[in-house]
Amino acid sequence: MKPTRFEYLRVESAAGAVAAMAEHGDGARILAGGQSLIPMMNFRLAQPTHLIDITRVEDLNKVETANGDIVIGAAVRQATVENDAAVERDCALLVAALELVAHEPIRHRGTVCGSLAHADPASELAATALALNAIFTIQGTSGVRKVSASDFFQGPYMTAIDSGELLTHVAFPKVSPTTGTAILEFSRTHGNFAIAGAVAVIDLAGDGTIAKAALSIFAATSSAKRATAAEEFLVGKVPSEENFRAAAELALSPDECSSDMHGSNEYRSQIGRVYVRRALADAAAKAGGNK
Repeated sequence: MKPTRFEYLRVESAAGAVAAMAEHGDGARILAGGQSLIPMMNFRLAQPTHLIDITRVEDLNKVETANGDIVIGAAVRQATVENDAAVERDCALLVAALELVAHEPIRHRGTVCGSLAHADPASELAATALALNAIFTIQGTSGVRKVSASDFFQGPYMTAIDSGELLTHVAFPKVSPTTGTAILEFSRTHGNFAIAGAVAVIDLAGDGTIAKAALSIFAATSSAKRATAAEEFLVGKVPSEENFRAAAELALSPDECSSDMHGSNEYRSQIGRVYVRRALADAAAKAGGNK
């Protein structure tokens, strides 16, 4: 199929994009990478009246370091971040997540912010943003606001971006060399949407116990989520298979998992718990600088 008729607009600034959205109302959509939007338009699941192209906005095409964060503009391609040496050094978890996103040609067109704004339940980037407490910058006619990842994702394909607003940047914190991180997922073939996955971040105390843990789940549930009960359980515990198994049980239960043609909720919860355990063990093995 082909999309319905629409008007194409190219803007030169974030303010210009916001003004265009205000002028054209709810029928206006932002075009950055288009790797989710264009297929939806072709199937007529999305029928925008105006496409506002931000790919030429200079301020949105940068990866910068500011206040200890890696700041990524809305027009920055996923492949650009994936191949950035500074990002690899300071936030290897983000690079590892990007390597799991679809296939390389998709990553050369798709944007990091676009994927985050889409908020697909199977999004590796959404789960990574949650685990690292990323901060989102949103611009609208009333000004600019900052939103934490925990408040940004509000459900499947739902975010804190209001009508007429633009996600301009996302900031991922630099990760200490002594922090262990891991992202693992199960999918039927590489590049397919995951059936279940987990992101783990672990810091160890001087006595070898877990001082801090962050754990997020994706694909198995209706939207990416932080497993706070599992995180709280792990603090003060020694890294062990027994403790990781107990944390996995707290992290995911069948009644909160999705069920579809790819697997029942019981299947997804079982696979999800396996990958939670593996991600936690992987992150713990890297903690303390043991990369």
